[in-house]
Parts: sequence; structure tokens; C-alpha cells
Amino acid sequence: MIHPALDDLMVFLTMFKLSSHLFLLAALFIFIRKGRSGIAVIAIGLLAIGIADYTASGILKPLVQRTRPCFVIDGCRLLIDQSRSYSFASSHAANSAAVASVFWIVFGRGERVERIMVFLMAGYAFLVGYSRIYVGVHYPGDVLAGFAIGCASGLLAYLLCSWAFKNVLQPLLIRKGFSDT
Repeated sequence: MIHPALDDLMVFLTMFKLSSHLFLLAALFIFIRKGRSGIAVIAIGLLAIGIADYTASGILKPLVQRTRPCFVIDGCRLLIDQSRSYSFASSHAANSAAVASVFWIVFGRGERVERIMVFLMAGYAFLVGYSRIYVGVHYPGDVLAGFAIGCASGLLAYLLCSWAFKNVLQPLLIRKGFSDT
């Protein structure tokens, strides 16, 4: 499933430096839809990315030590510069799935425009994962594991932040006299 017309798109999707403005648009969407409480959503998203990235790159890659396909498969098309780091699990897939899962949790039951944005973020995460296979730096299993890690990280970040708000921040605000929360 390779076509030269897709090469530039896949490189664009796989290189965060090139597609980072999409995350800025997502953050703008959050602030437009959630106002000041969008800061909490952004914080949950950043925590989810941190958990996903650490799990994939900090724990699994050193533990599994799987060589990237571009270094072991003869004739593998490598479309980007790639260092000799490990392959399993895909951090790009994990991070983009973490963001998409936070969007799903926060906006999945919202108005139509919010549900459309959830669909777009999930589609973006899927394309980022596919791009990692397309450019020759990951196996499909690496990407699927990254998706699972990202979804679990998004849920974990949401649950941790919800627990902290309910059990730490809200009682503190009530004691300080801010009972409107």
C-alpha cells in the first residue's frame, strides 16, 4: 500500500515538527469549547502524553529492544532519517492516541462539532500510526501496541486528574470558602 503521491503526506504526518500546528489547532478548539476549564483538559492531555511516551520509550523500548524494520528488512523504504533506536512500541502512535482518547473522553458525548473533532483526532492518530509503518520505522504490532498504550494513558490521566480534583482540590477550595465549585 505504497504510492509515491503519498510519500510527502506520510512524512508530514510522521514528523512532529511539520505537523505540530495541528496540535495547536486542537488546543485552540479546546479553549473555544471549554473556556477557562480548557486549561484542565490541556493538562490532562499533556499528562496522558507524558504517561504514553514514558511507557513506550522509557519502559518498553529498552525492555523489548526490537530492531526497527528499516535496519533488518532488505529493500525497506526508509523515507526519514532514523537513529538506531528501538522499535517496540511506537511512541508517535502512543502519543497521538493519548490525545485522541482525551478528546473522546471530554468531547465524545458533546455537540455535533465536538463529536466531529473527536472523529478527526482519532483519524489523525490512525494516520500518524500508519505513517510510522509507511516510512519504514515501525512494524504494525509496534503501532497497535502504541495505540493501546495511548488509549490506556488517556484514560489513566483522566481518572487521576478527576480523582485529584474530587479528593484534593475541591475539598481545599471548599475549606477556603470557594463553595461554588
